[in-house]
Amino acid sequence: MPHEPGNEVELWDLWKSFGSTTVLQGIDLQVRSQEVICLIGGSGSGKSTMLRCINGLEVFDRGKIYIRGHLFDAMGKSTAERRFVRRSRQSVLNTLCMVFQQFNLWPHMTVLKNIMTPLELVKKLPRQEAMDRAHAVLAKVGLLDKQDDYPAALSGGQQQRVAIARSLGMEPSIMLFDEPTSALDPALVGEVLTVMRDLAAEGMTMIIVTHEMGFAAQVADRVVFLADGRIEESGPPKTVFGAPRSPKLQEFLKTWSQRNAPLS
Repeated sequence: MPHEPGNEVELWDLWKSFGSTTVLQGIDLQVRSQEVICLIGGSGSGKSTMLRCINGLEVFDRGKIYIRGHLFDAMGKSTAERRFVRRSRQSVLNTLCMVFQQFNLWPHMTVLKNIMTPLELVKKLPRQEAMDRAHAVLAKVGLLDKQDDYPAALSGGQQQRVAIARSLGMEPSIMLFDEPTSALDPALVGEVLTVMRDLAAEGMTMIIVTHEMGFAAQVADRVVFLADGRIEESGPPKTVFGAPRSPKLQEFLKTWSQRNAPLS
């Protein structure tokens, strides 16, 4: 399919396997500018693999991915050719940042240096400009007073907020989140979700893998349910959560509700 103007990310007939296990089976997904997409589904449904294909961390087997109108097609390429494609797409991928389950902060650097370093090395910003931008994003996530601390002195929620600030410092057009609260104690989840809500309200294009159904119901423009590597159902939160059609989605939500408070 050709690129459709207005879409930030497009996946067309995306397939991905690991050995004999097929993880993604013909995924079609289009994400418009400033849209918030929440991906839900059970373990092994393909959610994280999809994000990693978008971000260039996994090479997909078949299909097409457009990022801001730039086509990436790995079909039929040799390993060397795929590596070249990955390098050539880097200028486009620099407009996209990913926040992982683990915080991936450098333990030997202060919070400030964790944010400044990629700005200086990747963005090639002068030191003072990198520092000013780091201060701005730390203020945005409410952690400016922690700039001189090391990651070990922070709570898990604070570390994840630093990781988000580090991504924001790169001034991305699109942000991917791979279950950013799954490694946190329940008491710390809210502070990270608050930052993500603020980003959604400001119009950041986001694709979020999450098990926080209440958050998805409140923030997502669209909820996409994956099962067995396929998009089983997709739509506005009110429809997906309030009137699910797919038996697999009905069972997934039933299991989730048995373990959690009901969706408001």
